[in-house]
Amino acid sequence: MTWTEGPAAALPPLGASWDGRATTFRVFSSHATSLELVLGGDAAAHPLPMERDGDGIWHLQSSAARPGTRYGFRAYGPWNPDAGHLFNPAKLLLDPYARCIDGLVRWHESLRVARHAGAHGRLLPDPCDSSPHVPRSVVVADDFDWKDDRRPDVPWSDSVIYECHVKGMTALHPLVPAALRGTWLGLASEPVIEHLKSLGVTAVELLPVQPAADSALLVRNGLTNYWGYATIGYFTPDRRFASHPGRERDEFREMVRRLHAAGLEVLLDVVYNHTGEGGIDGPAVSFRGLDNWAYYRLQHGGEGGYEDFTGCGNTLDVRHPMVRRLVLDSLRFWVSEMR
Repeated sequence: MTWTEGPAAALPPLGASWDGRATTFRVFSSHATSLELVLGGDAAAHPLPMERDGDGIWHLQSSAARPGTRYGFRAYGPWNPDAGHLFNPAKLLLDPYARCIDGLVRWHESLRVARHAGAHGRLLPDPCDSSPHVPRSVVVADDFDWKDDRRPDVPWSDSVIYECHVKGMTALHPLVPAALRGTWLGLASEPVIEHLKSLGVTAVELLPVQPAADSALLVRNGLTNYWGYATIGYFTPDRRFASHPGRERDEFREMVRRLHAAGLEVLLDVVYNHTGEGGIDGPAVSFRGLDNWAYYRLQHGGEGGYEDFTGCGNTLDVRHPMVRRLVLDSLRFWVSEMR
């Protein structure tokens, strides 16, 4: 199949958009035959059928969905691994454009999209409902007061960049208040800012700050994805670094504001070449379940196989205009909305 529809840049904004009265949900899937919005995201919640436009955008407006509302999607469509289609409505899916994610992606067997069956290991859809083990997307309202924030705009020729991990920078710092250690606000606390300034640093470069998935191997060994190079949500700060879960967006922006006020720029290490869904045996929590064919580079003639140029199980297919748009929209989001 060749993508021949209109330019992605001309399409309406994706994700959950709150206008003060109702929330409009928009999500892309070019191959789904139907898509459901599940408010609350629980197994017993009543699903709401979404409508599709000519560009493969599924949409629905709900006055019941207000800031703080948790939600997920269920996608119906063909099951044809040879053609790259892995639709399985038993899997509750995150919004690729979610501005907040409630919970963590910790491996559980129900997250599998498929099971190997038969003598030849044929892929069959896994029937287990994943909703008890999947985090939820959350509707948000943008009302943060940036006050008089301005980027320092230090010339590259004068920049001194300090690369660090949000948690690792402060988790054991004796001068950072205990409640703030390992958090966004801990990184922007006075002891840390004074240390950075004493070194002549002009910018902090943060290792991945977007939510990441914990793989089956890590969970079996009682570990977590500390470094964060397995992104599962490209439009929100990781909840693990919040001093108050649910306030990670505001705490991240407060961190940026404080660092800017101290003359320090904020740079991000971002991961757009693969996602935390891994290979075919990995979890189906968003992209794989919504439109596996569109989001990933697939092997020709290999049942459910991915081109793995990253060594992480999959490779995002940025040749597709909607995937390329997701990457560009995410970059714009961090620059414009998170500064």
